[in-house]
Amino acid sequence: MARVVDGDTIALEGAGSGPDLRIRLFGIDAPEGDQACTDARGRAWACGDVAARRLAQLVQGRVVACEERDRDQYERIVAICRIGGRDVNETLVAEGLAFAYREFSERYVAHESAARRDGRGVFAGQALAPWEHRAAQRTGSTVLAGPNGCTIKGNISRSGRRLYHTPASPSFAETRIDEASGERWFCSEAQARAAGFAPAHR
Repeated sequence: MARVVDGDTIALEGAGSGPDLRIRLFGIDAPEGDQACTDARGRAWACGDVAARRLAQLVQGRVVACEERDRDQYERIVAICRIGGRDVNETLVAEGLAFAYREFSERYVAHESAARRDGRGVFAGQALAPWEHRAAQRTGSTVLAGPNGCTIKGNISRSGRRLYHTPASPSFAETRIDEASGERWFCSEAQARAAGFAPAHR
């Protein structure tokens, strides 16, 4: 049997009293547990928790067959896991609850493209790619959501330009918000535009 560790990692019960075997799902990267995304209306939602819960729905109480493809830096098995022939990795990407992890494989790129086109899951609104979220946490370069849970940054440049940055903007991670100087967080692009902010270059 399998239990869920996070949105792209499961643990298979060890034989006898042996330790559980952790398996990282190959070719995908799901939002982190502490990560928030915004929906089409700019409302924040716990996309990392939702991805983990969906994975739990798929695997818990089921027989999971995993095909090893690699080992990661922590020596975890990286695998394609299936339930009755259904590719679990593919399902998460197709439902918009994980990104195709292009750095390691292009196997699920087409599924991500379809999810983006149809606005499913994290692709219905704004979402920072999980690897970008982790990088930002390591460097301490950004706050990923404001106190109101909103994830669009309204920044005022040195020249006085009022620009907003979504999680998809290249400079989102390094942009800091100083509310005392008139900068602020927005929950939607429409809200930012209404306040006089223009989109930053993407």
